[in-house]
Amino acid sequence: MVLNDMAGGHRREAASIRQPGIAASIEVSPKQALENRDLPTLFPKGTRVYITDIGTDATDTLVMAARHINELGHIAVPHVAARRLTTRFALEERVRASAQEAGVRDMLVIGGGLKKPAGEFASSMAALETGLFEKYGITDIGVAGHPEGSPDFSAEVALEALRQKQAFGERTGIRIRIVTQFGFDGSKFIAWADSLKDEGIDLPVHLGVAGPAKVTTLIRFAAECGVGNSLDFFKRNTGSLFGLATAHSPEGVVGSIEAHYQTAPSSPISQIHVFAFGGIRKAAAWLTERGSWAA
Repeated sequence: MVLNDMAGGHRREAASIRQPGIAASIEVSPKQALENRDLPTLFPKGTRVYITDIGTDATDTLVMAARHINELGHIAVPHVAARRLTTRFALEERVRASAQEAGVRDMLVIGGGLKKPAGEFASSMAALETGLFEKYGITDIGVAGHPEGSPDFSAEVALEALRQKQAFGERTGIRIRIVTQFGFDGSKFIAWADSLKDEGIDLPVHLGVAGPAKVTTLIRFAAECGVGNSLDFFKRNTGSLFGLATAHSPEGVVGSIEAHYQTAPSSPISQIHVFAFGGIRKAAAWLTERGSWAA
């Protein structure tokens, strides 16, 4: 049974003799969604499968990828990178086609990482406020969380953005959840998630983690994604870069998150979100072996 946070709430499964592993979603590229022949057998039915948008794929490609994911029995969650969209029409076409042609009801709406917007959307909140997501029947939306802060804005600005998105969900009835960037310091991520209620934010949190991968791969992606603090922590806890093993297991990060999840039911942490930098087959095998996914 997949333990995805389908309703966006904080429900937990009843205790059993052996507690299941913390549930997990995963990211794939549009190309992986459309061309990977192993995809039908890798993920349990009902898994949230996020489809990345780095600005190189046309809307038609993203929609085809989402439709294929849904047809396989999963929950397609296309990214909407607000700053990469040039016009309101482009946003509407993305949301409309995703909903009407691919059956999408769940999306991840993020800023998109560009320092200068490509068009009229300076933030994810600006995209949300268009009313297009309600118009086309989107029922669930993930928004970005930054446990380690961001070089582009202050911690207070980030918290206020989450408050606004929470208010948006209350106003529209769309279920909002926080999906964070990946990192390597599990205790820091836990503390950040548990501090949100004190800031007036009561949303489920899906903590980002890097799946099994070569150390050099993780270092490259960490640098590209701007998670420098976590990268420094990673280096300190794995020794000299020249003496590192060729592969890294995420269990050290996930184990602490899972233990907290299982023993602190009031925590907003609902599941993990896996960035499969080492490949989706390797990530799927690890998630199945550790009990996050059913075999």
